Amino acid sequence: MASTAEDGEPSVRRAAPAATTPPVRPPLAGAVAPGARMPRWLPRAMVLALALIAAFQLGSWAFHQLTGLLINILIAFFLALAIEPAVSRMSARGMRRGLATFLVFLGLTIVIAGFVTLLGSMLAGQIIKMIEGFPEYLDSLINWINKTFRTDLKRVDIQEGLLHSAWLRKYVQNSAAGVLDISAQVLGGLFQLLTVGLFSFYFAADGPRLRRALCSVLPPARQAEVLRAWEIAVDKTGGYLYSRGLMALISGVAHYILLECMGVPYAPVLGVWVGLVSQFIPTIGTYLAGALPMLIAFTVNPWYAVWVLVFVVIYQQFENYMLQPKLTAKTVDIHPAVAFGSVIAGTALLGAVGALIAIPAVATLQAFLGAYVKRYAVTDDPRVHGHRSRPPSGSGAFTRARRLWAGRRPGGQERP
Repeated sequence: MASTAEDGEPSVRRAAPAATTPPVRPPLAGAVAPGARMPRWLPRAMVLALALIAAFQLGSWAFHQLTGLLINILIAFFLALAIEPAVSRMSARGMRRGLATFLVFLGLTIVIAGFVTLLGSMLAGQIIKMIEGFPEYLDSLINWINKTFRTDLKRVDIQEGLLHSAWLRKYVQNSAAGVLDISAQVLGGLFQLLTVGLFSFYFAADGPRLRRALCSVLPPARQAEVLRAWEIAVDKTGGYLYSRGLMALISGVAHYILLECMGVPYAPVLGVWVGLVSQFIPTIGTYLAGALPMLIAFTVNPWYAVWVLVFVVIYQQFENYMLQPKLTAKTVDIHPAVAFGSVIAGTALLGAVGALIAIPAVATLQAFLGAYVKRYAVTDDPRVHGHRSRPPSGSGAFTRARRLWAGRRPGGQERP
């Protein structure tokens, strides 16, 4: 009999089946299973990622710290490329390469030191002359002010006011504080110049050894390309500097003759100044260089400054259209617009250094890539020479509009 409860209803016993497991719920999203293990590659990947980030940060920090040194090495490399032809000629005649490099650097040092000495003496003489003539200039200015504005100014009162002014005391204090900064900049410039000189000397004296060490880690095909690029860089850089030096010599002699005929003082130094600045600062160098001779010529006679300006403009046109194409046709044959753009880009990247080395760098790149660019013969088409082809008569828009205005359709039929 079935067992009954106290209320008389049969009670049903449900026994759990043996050897059964409760249902397992699916894991929530993002939850890790209790027995799951981390993949073996994940720790190594994390360590590698952290190492790469640390290496990038360290490399970026080192690059920013060594930017000045890298720029100096770049300048030294291009300077070594510029003197490479002279050193190679001297070493080909039996002279040791180190001695040949030393003689070339000695000649450059003598020329630069002489130019700086002459320019410094000229500027010092002009400053002394201006200081000595300052009272006369001040008297003439005061007389003009008194006559024009009916005032009663005196030079003694103006001098006393200037000497006891707070502006002058503040200017003297700032100048005294800036002497140390100027001295530090001068010492830094001398150290930078010494660094560039040493690296360029080693690059020029050990050029063959450097090329051999570079080619020893490359396959033969790459070695030929590297040596060809090196030779092109030497030709273009040396040709650029030598052609610019020759044009600087011609420009300096021409301006020296003009200034000497007018009796302007320091004519030799001014001629050298105009020659160097006008040639090694592209496009606007001639006008920048002519400012100093114009200023000094103005102190002699105001009309002399006008004649100097006229001569500078005329000589610039002669140089652009007659002299420069003949001298640079075989050395640095690049378009003037490309040269100007390269100078702007070099200035934006490296400042004055980039402006100086931009043209030979672009000329080298253009000559090197020219061997890998396939060229074709240009068809004899008038449009190549800038002549536009004219449409046949009666097919223009103006003709069609005139026909419509006259009451005709484009096909020539009358309107109904």
